[in-house]
Amino acid sequence: MRLAFILGEIGSGLRRNLSMVVSVVLVTFISLTFVGAAGMLQMQINQMKGYWYDKVQVAVFLCVDTSTAASCASGPVTDEQRAEIEATLTSPAVEQYVDTYLYESQEDALGHFRDQFANSPIVDSVTADQLPESFRISLVDPQKYEVINEIFSSLPGVEVVVDQREILEKVFNVMNIASLVAVGIAVIMIVCAILLIATTIRLSAFSRRRETGIMRLVGASKAVIQLPFVLEGVIAAVVGALLASVTLWAVAHFFIGDWLASQYPDTAFISSSTMLVIGPALVLLGAVLAGISSLLTLRRYLKV
Repeated sequence: MRLAFILGEIGSGLRRNLSMVVSVVLVTFISLTFVGAAGMLQMQINQMKGYWYDKVQVAVFLCVDTSTAASCASGPVTDEQRAEIEATLTSPAVEQYVDTYLYESQEDALGHFRDQFANSPIVDSVTADQLPESFRISLVDPQKYEVINEIFSSLPGVEVVVDQREILEKVFNVMNIASLVAVGIAVIMIVCAILLIATTIRLSAFSRRRETGIMRLVGASKAVIQLPFVLEGVIAAVVGALLASVTLWAVAHFFIGDWLASQYPDTAFISSSTMLVIGPALVLLGAVLAGISSLLTLRRYLKV
């Protein structure tokens, strides 16, 4: 009997404030979509870091005729200097840090340049002698870049030592900023959702003040009186969270999993299975926020 009464009160409250309930659902949907998107973006950043950091290399660029570095004041790298650099790579002091290495000639560098800038108008104006030779080194531990930099940057014939992680860090920093922006927008939208839930519960309590007054007179407990109002807010927020979860799953499955993964096959993307973690978290977050907001509102506007 008590359960039937509570369910009836919930249905009555949802019908009376249908427009406000729909607003709560939509605002919760938008806010939790931003929260979930920020979570997905952070998971994508972590996955890309793990994938690319295992593939990045340290590039030791050698001097050419056009080099302006002080270490190249004596001119382009000589055969003896090149042999000394390679001997250093295979020496016991350096070998422990090096997983593999590859020598890239000027002709190889030109081929890679033409592949990378195939649609650029400058592709035909660059010649092989303008591009530096290099040794591409894969490290056992990418964190040991400074050791390689100290050893090779002082060798004759070396123009510069470049850690490709620095390029990736710039990309990841931009993605982290985008994640923070999404979180900021989500926080604002969550505040709007909390205020809207509080307003909906307050209106619902005001419209049913006669019924709650009668319930107090007949000895109904505080929990029985407040529970329908709390559940109204929780149900609206959970519906919004479910919509957000479905939307993010569709983005992960169709946009990321099907389209992006096929366009960029060499990049590690998150899968739609990540929603098995994010989805329940969004539903729980929506329910908790709605429950707390409803309880605080009832303490102020519904004296039991």
